[in-house]
Amino acid sequence: MIFQTQIIKRELVAEGTMSFYFKKPDGFIFKGGQYADFTLVNPSETDTEGNSRSLSLASAPYENELMITTRLRNSAFKRVLQKESEKVEIKIDGPFGSFTLQKNTERPAVFLMGGIGITPARSIILQVIHDLLPHQIYLFYSNRRPEDAPFLEDFWEAEKINPNFKFVPIMTGMEKSKETWTGESEYIIPSMLQKYLPDFKKPIYYAAGPMTMTNAMREILNAAGIDDDDIRSEEFSGY
Repeated sequence: MIFQTQIIKRELVAEGTMSFYFKKPDGFIFKGGQYADFTLVNPSETDTEGNSRSLSLASAPYENELMITTRLRNSAFKRVLQKESEKVEIKIDGPFGSFTLQKNTERPAVFLMGGIGITPARSIILQVIHDLLPHQIYLFYSNRRPEDAPFLEDFWEAEKINPNFKFVPIMTGMEKSKETWTGESEYIIPSMLQKYLPDFKKPIYYAAGPMTMTNAMREILNAAGIDDDDIRSEEFSGY
């Protein structure tokens, strides 16, 4: 189903990363983790990449506005979204996708997220906490530096209010950061997962991020004895 709306707010949430907020159209219903196709209506400029993008909904379903978050780069689509001086109209086709939380509450859900791949995890996790669902959830969130990582505060706050949620932020490039870091700094490998998970083979795993990362996560999990049926992945390319 196609809906039409407009941007109501823009927010820089990390270096080179911006969130765009839209009025939630009447009747637009989605599940945490889903995505939609966003198409600019009569944009002031365009290029060969076109006026549409498939983007995860970073907002949780309970939130009053729709929000997407994306890395900024020099495409006409991104430039138009950023233009404060224009009333940017958008058509939304969706929602789509099955990268959603399992119904089984007996098995933990473990999210292995990299970079901008965090967007569907934010939607899922904040909805779980809002609905007081009993799922045990672990989030391993890998970035190079804190400056590159959107939503850190959201997840730290979520961990404070929900004892069933464990947040493990990982920074692998702190030599290029101006901040201090005392948390994890190695890449996600089985030994890191085993450090935090009571039973490494019991959870259902969710991986999202660049294709190289999601493929690596699947290979690591497979090698450690995790079956493909217990791994769900979503690849982010192009941004």
